[in-house]
Amino acid sequence: MSDRPPLTLYLAAPRGFCAGVDRAIKIVEMALTKWGAPVYVRHEIVHNKFVVDSLREQGAVFVEDLDECPPDRPVIFSAHGVPKSVPAEAEQRQMIYVDATCPLVSKVHIEAERHHAAGLQIVMIGHAGHPETIGTMGQLPAGEVLLVETEADVQMLAVRDPARLAFVTQTTLSIDDTAGIVTALQARFPSIVGPHKEDICYATTNRQEAVKAMAGKIDAMLVVGAPNSSNSRRLVEVAARQGCAYAQLVQRAADIDWRALDGIRAMGVTAGASAPEVLVDEVIAALRTRFDVRVELVETAKENVEFKVPRVLRQPG
Repeated sequence: MSDRPPLTLYLAAPRGFCAGVDRAIKIVEMALTKWGAPVYVRHEIVHNKFVVDSLREQGAVFVEDLDECPPDRPVIFSAHGVPKSVPAEAEQRQMIYVDATCPLVSKVHIEAERHHAAGLQIVMIGHAGHPETIGTMGQLPAGEVLLVETEADVQMLAVRDPARLAFVTQTTLSIDDTAGIVTALQARFPSIVGPHKEDICYATTNRQEAVKAMAGKIDAMLVVGAPNSSNSRRLVEVAARQGCAYAQLVQRAADIDWRALDGIRAMGVTAGASAPEVLVDEVIAALRTRFDVRVELVETAKENVEFKVPRVLRQPG
């Protein structure tokens, strides 16, 4: 009989890598194979230190600006997307570049451009300073995309024409928070045009639903992910909002606050869309050293999405 206290560990499914993240990492790896090191990457390819460090060891160099890239080496744009000015500058400098923007982020860019072409001003629901928000707002001229982060921001909006508006959202937001902001927008601007299909991506939605399904059964939740990962931070917020007494974001098992887990009998573990499964395994192994762990899978959706890599990196044939 074990001398460790029993723990029921509810493991979320889906969790971890989404198709957009998987594609972005493959793009960097395939670029290194095709062109050799170094390959430059503008911004972290995805928001996860373990992934970035791993790619750096293979020869990727991460920068924040094209000025830091030599013109004779390839540069990759991160999964979060970039303003239109970035590829324009790369072309002007005659650089080889590969766009690793998630196709679901690109879909939002296309929506924004379509609304703009129809003469509508865009309201973007997102987080100021997040690279995805910067990239989406940068698809159109200054002033054509207005950012709101909260329902209160909606009331402060100064728009060109209240009857000529559309909205888009960052893909990694909280479903519940965004719904409240959309309701506020529709109440203030009844004719505002929304997306044909939800902008919040399938992976963000699925990971939040899995957390909701387990939140009522657990004393604590660990979310494996990076502090600059929007979708990971939203998972912590969702768990707390659903009544979970303790929810913590951890990058690695070493970050676990064991004192906060003292006396727990049931806990949930999930991972943000940019966190690799090896880090989930590491967390579970650490829990097994302190608890007699019994794992139960909480599966709320199956994911079989796959995105193709850009043609320039595909093998011939």
